[in-house]
Amino acid sequence: MNKLFYYADKYIEESDWKDLAMIKFCLFSMGILAGIQIPKRSRQQAGWIAGAVFVATYIPLMAKFFSVISEKEE
Repeated sequence: MNKLFYYADKYIEESDWKDLAMIKFCLFSMGILAGIQIPKRSRQQAGWIAGAVFVATYIPLMAKFFSVISEKEE
């Protein structure tokens, strides 16, 4: 567990405001997907939009995270 926190701290150190904004959009979209409480006629459209935002933010975030943890120690 300590290693996970170490990697998270290292990731935050190497992130800028754009990365943190993407994290927020990613989590927001995941929240919409998990708890859609809108009229049935609009539910599918909202789900597709939230899913697209989630994928568009999740992939670059995870790519950066894995590049951070795979770097050699200095």
